[in-house]
Amino acid sequence: MALLEIESLSAYYGMARSLNNVSLSVNEGEIVAIIGPNGAGKSTLFDSIMGMTRTTGSIRLNGVELTAMQPADIVRLGVGYAPERAHLFPYMSVRDNLLVGAYTARGDIDGNLALVHGLFPVLLERRNQETSTQSGGERQMCSLGRALMTSPKVLLVDEPTIGLAPKICNDIAAALRKLNRETGLTIVITEQNVNFAMTLAGYLHVLETGEIRTRGTVAELQSDEELNRAYFGQ
Repeated sequence: MALLEIESLSAYYGMARSLNNVSLSVNEGEIVAIIGPNGAGKSTLFDSIMGMTRTTGSIRLNGVELTAMQPADIVRLGVGYAPERAHLFPYMSVRDNLLVGAYTARGDIDGNLALVHGLFPVLLERRNQETSTQSGGERQMCSLGRALMTSPKVLLVDEPTIGLAPKICNDIAAALRKLNRETGLTIVITEQNVNFAMTLAGYLHVLETGEIRTRGTVAELQSDEELNRAYFGQ
């Protein structure tokens, strides 16, 4: 069953169109990746889901139309968002940054903190540390944790590996895989790092210049010779 459905979505910044007639669906319990080069519109797609751009078309979560809603109401409905480059409060502690994410799920704070600390033990060890003094990997973990504090039904993760060392990328992939396996959480990521996306997602959409060029499983996309050369280095 489709949890998230996007139909004929176009998005605009002023008069400029950033997305053109994008349609895709994500089933409950899936991990799906949106891959494409810088400037393809990946972050705009997530911003549009969160109600932060001017759009035409339809975005539905569990059949509920999101396009006329404010971002806070979209979060309350069950969309968690970990944006690119974290966007944390730099002079607040790790714990306080996590608690900011709990404003729509105050009754779940203890359980969600336990979940986040189980996935990323370093956030418990450094809970009183200001996020401005953390490494890039730790900030990314804190951003993911803050999104999980909203008790999401679907987690949007924008470019989780950008600027990170391979070991940290592997740790984040393992945490997202564990989260999906043990809780059934639906996860959608955007990525330029195609190798990371392939190890994590069961299904991929290729976004180029604001349009979905093609989609399929890793095996299906690797059989496309042009895509293989452009994205898989073969």
